Amino acid sequence: IAWHGYGTGLHAPGKRRVAAAYVVGHNLIKAHAKVWHNYDQHFRPQQKGFLSITLGSHWIEPNKINNQSDIGKCQLSMQKVLGWFAKPIHGDGDYPEELKTELASLLPKATPTEKKHFKGTADFFAFSFGPNNFKPSSKLPQMGQNFSPDLRAALNWIKVEYDNPKILIAENGWFTDKDVKTEDTTVIYIMKTFINMVLQAIKYDRVDVFGYTLWSLLDGFEWQEALNTRRGLFYIDFESEEKERIPKSSAFYYKGIIQENGFPAEEPNQTLQGQFPWDFSWGITESVIKAEPVASSPQFSDPNLYLWNVSGDGKFHQVKGVKLKNRAGQCTDFISIKTHLQLLSKMKVTHYRFAFNWSLLLPSGDMSSLNSHNLRYYRCLISEMLKLNVKPVVTLHYPTHQSLSLPGPLLQHGGWLNQSTVRAFRTYAEVCFQEFGDLVKFWITINEPNRFGEIYNSSSNDTYRAAHNLLIAHASAWQVYEKHYRSFQWGQVSLSLHCDWAEPANPYLANHLEPANRFLQFEIAWFLDPLLKTGDYPVAMRKYLGYKKRKGLSSSFLPFFTEEEKQLVKGAADFIAVNHFTTRFVIHESKNGSRYDWDQDIKFIQDKTYVMPPVRSAVVPWGLRKTLNWINRHYGDMDIYVTASGIEDQAKDNDELRKYYIEKYVQEAFKAYHIDKVNLKGYFGFKLTDVAKLKIGFFTSEFQAKASVQFYNRLICNNGFPIDPTNKCGQPTESASCPFCFLRVLEKPLTFLGCCCLATLIMILSMAAFQKQKKKRRDWSKYFQHFGPSVKTKPKKVLSQI
Repeated sequence: IAWHGYGTGLHAPGKRRVAAAYVVGHNLIKAHAKVWHNYDQHFRPQQKGFLSITLGSHWIEPNKINNQSDIGKCQLSMQKVLGWFAKPIHGDGDYPEELKTELASLLPKATPTEKKHFKGTADFFAFSFGPNNFKPSSKLPQMGQNFSPDLRAALNWIKVEYDNPKILIAENGWFTDKDVKTEDTTVIYIMKTFINMVLQAIKYDRVDVFGYTLWSLLDGFEWQEALNTRRGLFYIDFESEEKERIPKSSAFYYKGIIQENGFPAEEPNQTLQGQFPWDFSWGITESVIKAEPVASSPQFSDPNLYLWNVSGDGKFHQVKGVKLKNRAGQCTDFISIKTHLQLLSKMKVTHYRFAFNWSLLLPSGDMSSLNSHNLRYYRCLISEMLKLNVKPVVTLHYPTHQSLSLPGPLLQHGGWLNQSTVRAFRTYAEVCFQEFGDLVKFWITINEPNRFGEIYNSSSNDTYRAAHNLLIAHASAWQVYEKHYRSFQWGQVSLSLHCDWAEPANPYLANHLEPANRFLQFEIAWFLDPLLKTGDYPVAMRKYLGYKKRKGLSSSFLPFFTEEEKQLVKGAADFIAVNHFTTRFVIHESKNGSRYDWDQDIKFIQDKTYVMPPVRSAVVPWGLRKTLNWINRHYGDMDIYVTASGIEDQAKDNDELRKYYIEKYVQEAFKAYHIDKVNLKGYFGFKLTDVAKLKIGFFTSEFQAKASVQFYNRLICNNGFPIDPTNKCGQPTESASCPFCFLRVLEKPLTFLGCCCLATLIMILSMAAFQKQKKKRRDWSKYFQHFGPSVKTKPKKVLSQI
């Protein structure tokens, strides 16, 4: 009233006199205090009621939390807006010192009598927080400040400034454009976020909030916005004569919040006890491993002899004329291999997924530049890994930056937009199968080809063309392995897809299922349908792109497979590899333009009530289970591996968020396996080490283990969630035991015992045969003694006579 009515002129009566605004503010405080004292003296004894004044405020944060100047500016901003009225009423009866200093000529001075009259004239703190409090004015904001709709922070500021008063959220909510009718999904998520902030303030910060009031019941006249915005739970068509009140989606959601006195449980979150099968694969995923250019131990490759001048300059001095014989190179000459082995031994995983660097093995993209040193490095890494009983899962192509890790000549000629890259990849894959196939039994040809649209994004046609070539490249590599190597290497080949779940953002509208399914078609079925179903792209994709083209909204074109390509692609996957990280909440939003992400006509809604790191995506464990079930329903009972799953955690060592993520996501994977009968064969945490500022690893970039390493160890050791948590790690529980599993557990000791028994038996039989032969010779010797000396010298003759 005071500032926007008499200062900025945004509200009635539309005056623009800053000095008048502070006079009006002073009079409003006096008026409120007079009413409060009147109620307190004459009505409270009989009515037993409570009385306050509703104060509205924004929230503002410093750009730099450690910058005292920025913090001071933010504090001044809060005092100018909220403290202006709150301190006289909820504080000591006077205005904030910051205001008295800065506005000495404008701010009325409260007399001692007025201060006493103002002080304590509120039985609770009535707080308004919404879009009207973020209107631009000369007060808000200044350099070093940022607006933030952080209701929890604002409530904590009130708690600290005014000695933890009882607080009523007297008005809170947001707005939509006038064209939005009953599908106000965005409002649901803003409402959910605000109420969740209040709940956090109560539970974690001990802020004494005793009530929440939403603005507003009906769409109406919103001051200077007139009828151009809507803030009601019920939609009203202002042009109609009936002015019918129609509940919006937000009305149903708010009703559910009230009925549950908080957030209704989406589904039972009960932990399922049990263990995965004995052959379940527990892994860790790393991106591209760069081969060391030379061995890290030069002392074994330098033939010269040196004297160490310990007492003199402390340097090594070469002995001239003396050459030593070099020993043969060893895998442990590479320090990076030693480091990897140390980390893997700490992880206690059964599988390690990593990627070759294509550009290091074939720098020119063809066989003319095969790098034998790098081949040796990767072979050393794999062979040493196998000595630790860690099985390699090798990715052939894992783009990590703009160059896509492609050989230079291929990148210069268009990369995956050029079919020559397809032929080059086939050659590269065959080299890897030849060189490493005796050691590697799990191959991933390409990592997340469904995310190449983020790189080939100049137009949707580039995106679809690149994806088409990636599919052909993968299928070509798979066919090479199938025809020439599988019969004696006995490995498996597939590709890995980014498979986040899509959930309808609005649970009250059936038509929100369509954009969620559309996202899955464009994200997952785009590649899996050609490989595991028809040999062609999903019908739903072709239909929707055709629809948009007819409407003139897009010129996107999905390539067609030739009959030969269909035969090449169809069935070219031995298992399904899923990289899953989060769940997206989606709504329909029509978009005009020819880009892959626009073709889907979807918009992502962020739900901040889920656990969420400062960057990346929300922790929504049940999304993994839904993803695995969707894939299982659409593509049958194929082996499925979760080949990457993880989160960023800014903690340096005690990464509680990562531990929480792993536990909850593996639990949902176990439910998919045990309850839903999904043929899940393995889970791979992502990733082994941090990358620069991205804290996404189990180990820091300096190779220091975080707390999640031990937590993941325990999960692997228990093979899941044993019924008896007190059982010694690795000991089968009664419910998980079976004759076959028992025999598998005893396989090695039984084999050893059997070998010992067999060796003992052979030894006994050999000794018995030897003793028998020896006795037989003694008997013959006694017999020959009857024939005299000649018999001994000519036994053959005597024998012939006998």
